[in-house]
Amino acid sequence: MSTAVQDRNLSNSALNSNILHQAPTTLQEPWRFTPVKKIEDFFNKEIKFNNGNLDQVFSLPNEFNSKISLETAILEPLTAAIDQSNQIVRDHLGQCAILKVDANAEFDSPLVIKRDFVGGFNISRLRIEVGRSTQIKIIFDNQGVVDLAEEIEIICHANSNLHFISLQDWADGARHLGRIHTQVEKDANFTSEVLSIGGSLVRLLPTVEFTGPHSSATMNGLYFAADGNHSEHRVLVNHNVPDAKSRVLYKGALSGANSHTVWFGDVFIGKAAVNTDTYELNRNLVLTQGARADSVPNLEIETGQIVGAGHASTTGKFDDDQLFYLMSRGIDKATARKLVVRGYFAEIVEKLGIENLQERITGRLEKELEKVNQ
Repeated sequence: MSTAVQDRNLSNSALNSNILHQAPTTLQEPWRFTPVKKIEDFFNKEIKFNNGNLDQVFSLPNEFNSKISLETAILEPLTAAIDQSNQIVRDHLGQCAILKVDANAEFDSPLVIKRDFVGGFNISRLRIEVGRSTQIKIIFDNQGVVDLAEEIEIICHANSNLHFISLQDWADGARHLGRIHTQVEKDANFTSEVLSIGGSLVRLLPTVEFTGPHSSATMNGLYFAADGNHSEHRVLVNHNVPDAKSRVLYKGALSGANSHTVWFGDVFIGKAAVNTDTYELNRNLVLTQGARADSVPNLEIETGQIVGAGHASTTGKFDDDQLFYLMSRGIDKATARKLVVRGYFAEIVEKLGIENLQERITGRLEKELEKVNQ
């Protein structure tokens, strides 16, 4: 079992194997920004979770049946748990749904996995294995009102190319604790968009570990928190092999006096990771007074033989000059605000490469923005 990601996440925290089985507190480093009182019932040992595994709720479309299989097995995780939300999934669900994509396969259309929840506590473990020299786009489309704890593990085998989109299109009141961990083998390419809109509390842990040289990972993200909502994304990229490249770009927006977003971006470059090329960027747009955005980019470098390593973070208020310019052209204030926000997020939305999905995301963002104007 690989423990590199575990070591990087917990090296500066008070967590240990005993604490992993207890409810989190804000005194622990990974939870210091999280309103843990909003999710303390997740850690009640009396809670009965529904099985939200794919084998329970999803069947493969016919066009994928010959190249993709879906099964269930008891599997050892790829890494140790990195916090309590990760651990409760394993404590409550030993079995793992496994989605295997054949080697040397190409697909004309994306595999869309729709999960429309209708309430209750749900728990899910999934592993996705993308075969050697395979190219595929997989979309997770999460909707509804749910209390969901999940773990998704992804293995991009040698020379594979995976575009993974995880959409959290949650209704008001949803709570979502999740980890998405990806291993990227030699010559493989991993691209992801993690999109989080709505919900009362969303806390996601997207992590990437390179296990072979000449591999790459591009991690993009978008989040919008309305009044009273908490959206948290803790990204980790572990460079522990030579000649790997990573790019991280997350953009967020907040509206409402009690909205709160948190972004952590950790990049570790080990001694063996010569010729690493990495950069991470986080931008936040504050739309109303009282909204709070926390952004913490980190770099830890153990070798000087790298191509480049950098990070940046910005948090700014809504641009009144842009708003004034549009209104001076006869555009009403509400429409002008939508246009500014649409332009701000366009860089991420356009990367999805699917027109109807792009329109849906933009429409949902505009509905959230309307709440600011009410």
